[in-house]
Amino acid sequence: MDVVAFLARRTRTFRKCSFDARSGRRTTPVFKKGNGKMLVATGVLLAMWLLIVPACLWAQSGTVLEVGKFSASQVGQALPDGWKPLTFKKIPKHTSYEVVKDGGVTIVKAVSEASASGLIKPVVIDPKEYPIVRWRWKVDNVLQGSDVALKEGDDFPARLYVTFEYDSDKVSLGKKLKFKAGQILFGDIPIAALNYIWDTKTPVGTIVENAYTDFARMVIVESGTQKIGMWIDEERNIYEDYKKAFGEEPPMINGVAIMSDTDNTKEQATAYFGDIVFQKSVKASAR
Repeated sequence: MDVVAFLARRTRTFRKCSFDARSGRRTTPVFKKGNGKMLVATGVLLAMWLLIVPACLWAQSGTVLEVGKFSASQVGQALPDGWKPLTFKKIPKHTSYEVVKDGGVTIVKAVSEASASGLIKPVVIDPKEYPIVRWRWKVDNVLQGSDVALKEGDDFPARLYVTFEYDSDKVSLGKKLKFKAGQILFGDIPIAALNYIWDTKTPVGTIVENAYTDFARMVIVESGTQKIGMWIDEERNIYEDYKKAFGEEPPMINGVAIMSDTDNTKEQATAYFGDIVFQKSVKASAR
């Protein structure tokens, strides 16, 4: 299922916060309008919004931003600290999320039964400064009816979204016109998103246009049943992925989300998500 999740039906003013690694202090740039902050999700084009709040991330040693510190959350919580539910108006049945222990480590467990919803955290990250995203995940199964090329097959046991803000000064005329047309129908919509997924059959490394919108790209990070039941450490260069997917420089990152969804295929999936961090640089993983 693939949704273009619209991260803000209303435009709000918010203050960007960043971390100055040299001084060890947070800095506060100028105010900027948060046009439609986005998330690409699953299924059909669904209208939704996320309350945008000031988001300051602290770095450790000036090189790491801990976006999802699930391992420090309290077991039994439905929501890990700093994260919000992401639900879709036309999908009444939601995926359940819970903070649990797995192998002695605290993680987020997602159970989807013909359902769709996610968890999201608003952030402000420069992809040039912090180009690497690293996370851990595990799935109990893949979906038989999943197909990244089809709207009716746009369900995946595990997704990690990275969403980007809309800067009208850096967008082509064609995209501006498309964006304006989308606003008329759906309100503020995402201008771009990278959707990292665990697919059923598409080769790892494939990047394809979203089945519902060219505002999003699907990046196949894992595929098939070979690694089912195993914790997998993932690493992606968001800066390079964005340029490859969209053919241009990325704007600021404004959101990170996790999701397990099965509302189109009507199947069942269980996924587990470990900590999510952004890094300035990291030794390339051998894949």
